[in-house]
Amino acid sequence: MLHWMLKQLGLITSKNKLSILIYHQVFSQKNPMRPSEPDTSEFAWQMALLGRYFNPVALPQAIELLKVGKLPANSVCVTFDDGYLNNLTVAQPVLQQYRIPATVYIATGFSSGGNMWNDRLIDLIGNPSISEFNLSALQLATENVSDISSRRQLAYKLIPLIKYQDYQQRINIIDRLYTDNQANEVANKMMTPDEIKQLAKLGVDIGAHTVDHPILASQNEGQQKHQIEQSKQQLEQWLNKGVNGFAYPNGKPVEDYPLSAVDLVKQSGFEYAVSTTPGFSTPVSDFHQLNRFTPWDKTPLKFHLRMIRNMLGI
Repeated sequence: MLHWMLKQLGLITSKNKLSILIYHQVFSQKNPMRPSEPDTSEFAWQMALLGRYFNPVALPQAIELLKVGKLPANSVCVTFDDGYLNNLTVAQPVLQQYRIPATVYIATGFSSGGNMWNDRLIDLIGNPSISEFNLSALQLATENVSDISSRRQLAYKLIPLIKYQDYQQRINIIDRLYTDNQANEVANKMMTPDEIKQLAKLGVDIGAHTVDHPILASQNEGQQKHQIEQSKQQLEQWLNKGVNGFAYPNGKPVEDYPLSAVDLVKQSGFEYAVSTTPGFSTPVSDFHQLNRFTPWDKTPLKFHLRMIRNMLGI
């Protein structure tokens, strides 16, 4: 009954208001080092809820409807950032089961092998064979961990210390951490070009997310241009069709990308782009800085309530 009432409230208040959801990974079972990421069962009830009480729309279609003021109430789009293999192997079957369209934004530089710096760090700190970490690469003292909780705490303490450095410097730091701690890399987590093509053939929209996933605000204009244009060109070559959507890495305006990057995205031929500014978008929004948010709630009712609150702007 409560879900039905929330749906009715959405029907009254949300015409021409587009909610775009952000996901990254979906695991077959809970990953203790990444507790905020859903597993299959959690993602399944979320998609079932969207299918039953909302109007799931493919993002390109939603944008066209929004531009002309014809987006139906309760419209929602599902997006994934980065290009993880489990988007294809775990998330896509659930999306297909509940008939939920989706867009996946690919950081193309990882499609030929290797993992993103933050995943490498989390995997290193989560390595059960290491309990004492040499952190001299970050000019920090050695730290000991004793359980999953202390490993998570350490990993998520270190991430902000690295995130806003130049992307090559981030790689250098992680490389040194692996060397100093005599650790081995884990298997590749990202989709290959063939797997990206497979996902596209299954009906999932593919967008660009730069090459190396840098914080664009930390780059000069020439570097930004390369990251934006090259990712588009590479994906179009792999898919043999146009790529029209872009997602800013990390996605907070000014802090993560400058306004000049928005102009570069437009000049590169992208028809729209998404940020990580919470909220909804309307026909008068900047279509190269569309809002997105992450519904992190762990129960269906709270998840549904947050969706409605987003549409109400509260």
